[in-house]
Amino acid sequence: MTIVLLSLGSNLDPQQHLRSAVEVLRERFGHIHVSPAYRTPAVGFDGPDFLNNAVMLETELPLIALDEWLHAVEDAHGRDRSGPRFSDRTLDIDVVYYGDLVMEGPKNLRIPRPELKHAFVLKPLADIAPDFVDPVQKLTLAQMWQQHPQHGQAFDTVAL
Repeated sequence: MTIVLLSLGSNLDPQQHLRSAVEVLRERFGHIHVSPAYRTPAVGFDGPDFLNNAVMLETELPLIALDEWLHAVEDAHGRDRSGPRFSDRTLDIDVVYYGDLVMEGPKNLRIPRPELKHAFVLKPLADIAPDFVDPVQKLTLAQMWQQHPQHGQAFDTVAL
């Protein structure tokens, strides 16, 4: 079994889409750890605020199969991939970590995800997996969060 850390986000009916995504992940993978959801401004474009959270799960699925399954979940939630990369989203689910794997693959797949630089990705991950060690930086997620420029700032938590 491989420990997988996911980043979830939505800015179109976000509470509904994140709640539904968490339910789908529970149905498929059983026991999962879910972080609080945080409201954050859109990055890279003008749009409604996002809700972002993180999920930790264990799976035997190979990375590419997992990534394809997650894309199908996004599509089932109305994800439109025809627009610009930075745009409104019904649901975005990214594999941030897949065990200690470091790789670049097809369809913009990079593990660990470069979006870790953003508080909206790192904070929820540090909430649920503070002792997880980043295979590149060799720091725990708690240590990475403590070093982040936004560490210590208040974040608006939203119930799902």
